[in-house]
Amino acid sequence: MRIAIASDHAAVDLKATLREYLIDLGHEVADLGPETADRVDYPDYGYKLASVVADGTAEFGVALCGSGIGISIAVNRDPKCRCALVSEPLSAILAREHNDANVIAMGARLTGEDMAKACLDAFLSTEFGGGRHAGRVEKLSNPKS
Repeated sequence: MRIAIASDHAAVDLKATLREYLIDLGHEVADLGPETADRVDYPDYGYKLASVVADGTAEFGVALCGSGIGISIAVNRDPKCRCALVSEPLSAILAREHNDANVIAMGARLTGEDMAKACLDAFLSTEFGGGRHAGRVEKLSNPKS
């Protein structure tokens, strides 16, 4: 799979760990930054991640910041992205199965490396369930004004 990953300064270390983990699993990974722990603004990286998922350059995205909240909000500004903030594998499974989430968000200050890997595994191995969920997902991607 083609997966893009981005973070803010608070999640640079977790981003590096997950990037290497994904590469070891055989995925093609685009690291959208940042490269250092120097202070940055999470919306900039959330928007960058949303752009490559929305245009199909990446099939999935991984968004990380201190809590996961801010960057998930930024990613979700793009109607083609369905970013789910998760903290354990069940929420990652349900995000894919029920919501066809194409971006997973986690908080580096709240989620340890092993749990983040478990969430990522659950997210990437779960298919969208379709059926009764399909119409709802369509509404998420096409909001009425």
